[in-house]
Amino acid sequence: MTDTASSAARTATDDEIASVEEQLRRLFGRVRLVWKEAAAAVHPDLQPVGYKILSALVRRGRMHAGAIAEVFEIDKSVVSRQVKHLESLGLARVVADPDDGRARFVEATDEAIASVEQKGSRMQQRLYARLRTWSGDDVETLATLLGRLGSEVVEDGAEQEGAESDANDRVPEAGAASATGD
Repeated sequence: MTDTASSAARTATDDEIASVEEQLRRLFGRVRLVWKEAAAAVHPDLQPVGYKILSALVRRGRMHAGAIAEVFEIDKSVVSRQVKHLESLGLARVVADPDDGRARFVEATDEAIASVEQKGSRMQQRLYARLRTWSGDDVETLATLLGRLGSEVVEDGAEQEGAESDANDRVPEAGAASATGD
């Protein structure tokens, strides 16, 4: 068997997985710091979650609050509070949906667009500069593996939530004590 075939068949050890977990923890910590710095660069009172929402509005254009909540997988109440905060800072505005007067869009202001593009482009430039020092194969492999990990974690999470939901939806057998003690 070749080295490639034997390494492909070998499963990861707990130590190797713990190493990946540690590197992800460090990466996420650094990303949170970058978001915090980027938010402060746009406005000193802007929170990182507000910056992420604002960045999405700049990249994607106007969005419904429900779509924002879905994209970031956060509660609509969080989106509502952040949108109000963005409005109070002059970074976003809420406008009527021309197709449905009852619905509202959230959009970034011109000033916010210019600021986020300027600050975001600095972060993007640093990332691109770093990754340009890597081989094309390494960058492609990184993208593939990150996509795979993200997909599998999301799938596993959805399966886990589904299993928990199924367990919670089951009717107790006759004579079984209920969880509430009734």
